[in-house]
Amino acid sequence: MATLEQKLDKYAALAVHTGVNIQPGQTLVVNAPLEAAVLVRKIAKKAYEAGAKHVYVEWNDEDLTYIKYKHAPDEAFSEYPLWRAQGMEQLAQEGAAFLSIYSPNPDLLKDVDPKRIATFAKTSSEALRNYRSALMADQNCWSIISVPTPAWAKKIFPHLSEQEAIDKLWDVIFTVTRVHEEDPIQAWEEHNERLAKMVEHLNGKQYKQLIYEAPGTNLTIELVENHVWHGGAAISQGGVRFNPNIPTEEVFTMPHKDGVNGTVRNTKPLNYGGNLIDGFTLTFKDGKVVEFTAETGYETLKHLLDTDEGARHLGEVALVPHRSPISQSNLIFYNTLFDENAACHLALGKAYPTNIEDGATMTKEELAARGVNDSLIHEDFMIGSAELNIDGVTKDGKREPIFRNGNWAFTL
Repeated sequence: MATLEQKLDKYAALAVHTGVNIQPGQTLVVNAPLEAAVLVRKIAKKAYEAGAKHVYVEWNDEDLTYIKYKHAPDEAFSEYPLWRAQGMEQLAQEGAAFLSIYSPNPDLLKDVDPKRIATFAKTSSEALRNYRSALMADQNCWSIISVPTPAWAKKIFPHLSEQEAIDKLWDVIFTVTRVHEEDPIQAWEEHNERLAKMVEHLNGKQYKQLIYEAPGTNLTIELVENHVWHGGAAISQGGVRFNPNIPTEEVFTMPHKDGVNGTVRNTKPLNYGGNLIDGFTLTFKDGKVVEFTAETGYETLKHLLDTDEGARHLGEVALVPHRSPISQSNLIFYNTLFDENAACHLALGKAYPTNIEDGATMTKEELAARGVNDSLIHEDFMIGSAELNIDGVTKDGKREPIFRNGNWAFTL
């Protein structure tokens, strides 16, 4: 049986070669929590061995984050360091690859004023708009992975000791990212091929609408004309293949920002900025959220929806079978990277321009004219379950089953 050290080596190699697919002479930027230091060192070594020119690491510490939210003056959350924003933009313009290690404590800010969280989320999104837009247009290779942290692991496995919870979460991560397989990189090649077949099938259909039905959900979503489904590996504007999410089980495309009607209910908690939102419903009319409820995190949800005009419209629709390995773990991860790959989901806010034909080369005005949503946010929330049915409506009005009882209604 492989040791933890050996698995971490394989995980680092997967992140470098399959995740961001680092190229000779390229810079790699890693955003990571302090708890990921051991893995980050291995990632840096693998990147340099692959020919990377620089590996820059941006460390973050949740204890310091909490201290700031509790004790800094209000005006601190309306400011973002210009040098940091300009630095990220410059790195993107110079062709760097970006790897984020995303392992938030779901309860970190549960006793912090939601207004502070919303203010800084908007401030940072505005400051980093150009950098984030570059990544969403696949100008650069980017990827997101996770590592266990004590707070996150204990949230998932509260009955275990801290170390037992961390060990258990590592086992789960290695399983769903295919690191436990003899050759994870080859396993991901095969997984990407399976997702590519589904993408090809859906792109050939060019459905006009998707109709969702489940307990608490009755929703019709119009898709933009010439929409493009994606899933698994992506291709950067420079022609380099990379995997934005490890793990991933989704295929996704773009809704028309004004073409969503009905009500949808979440099926998993949403961790937004260290606060949980759960038991919520959103009611749409002509694309916009006009009513909402929440059993937990109502104020946080309100601030999220009030970020800007686009925050009340959808930017993504994603299909994930209930049989996905992450769903079959029967765990709630309180981490969007994992939970979104356990269930069908939607995203409030900005759409990926790559989800419409030639979208990456369109101006902001051209995208808007075609029904593409724009916003400072992009927040996925989970709506899938074993009770979800989805139909596709073709351009000639024919209604076809896509999902039945949470899973694909056809085989390829």
